[in-house]
Amino acid sequence: MASFTTLSQSPPKLLFRQLFEKESSTYTYLLADCSHPDKPALLIDPVDRTVDRDLNLVKELGLKLIYAMNTHVHADHVTGTGLIKGKVPGVKSVISKASGSKADVFVEPGDKISFGDLFLEVRATPGHTMGCVTYVTGDGPDQPQPRMAFTGDALLIRGCGRTDFQGGSSQQLYKSVHSQIFTLPKETLLYPAHDYKGFSVTTVGEEMLYNPRLTKDEETFKNIMENLNLAYPKMIDVAVPANMVCGLQDLEPKAN
Repeated sequence: MASFTTLSQSPPKLLFRQLFEKESSTYTYLLADCSHPDKPALLIDPVDRTVDRDLNLVKELGLKLIYAMNTHVHADHVTGTGLIKGKVPGVKSVISKASGSKADVFVEPGDKISFGDLFLEVRATPGHTMGCVTYVTGDGPDQPQPRMAFTGDALLIRGCGRTDFQGGSSQQLYKSVHSQIFTLPKETLLYPAHDYKGFSVTTVGEEMLYNPRLTKDEETFKNIMENLNLAYPKMIDVAVPANMVCGLQDLEPKAN
């Protein structure tokens, strides 16, 4: 089911939905400029299992989906971007250039992704993987207030993504969060790619005060991350190769 978040201070032009995929505890986000004649929309971190649900919602709301975006190459689920492209002609897949993955559009720090009169700003937040980015709503009087940041696995609610595979680095993640996310206004709403405890949103101010890992100094954070003793991700050997090719590895031409 879709949950509706009301942003009382936001211009009415932004339509926002937070969607959940229970197997991997993944959040997918739908954003649209509903005041634009075309109602252009984008999806952030879609999951293959819930593509039909997401596209049905897009249709019900009368939106025109133009982008299917990923914050990084996921290791715990297969992205839905490739399936979406096959079902909705004209949709472009988006991921960071640093990810080394396949996509229609490769973004770099400082790039802007426009949908109607709204836009997302790209911030590089590597550390969980080398290609992680955070998408932040625009800064300006005609953009949603408070601002919203879609942090992927870089910053979770009272946590952060692991740093022991896919080119991860605890030192890099610490610097990313402190320089690219914690420098946003404290009222900025933070929406992660996952949550495992039933939370849906936090703020910059909250995480600066209460995040049990990222409130520590860098050396302590590094020690915490080195001693998590996490299990090998059960989906990584399927998800990463699939996500490097937009989630369409099964549709790739097979060698004779």
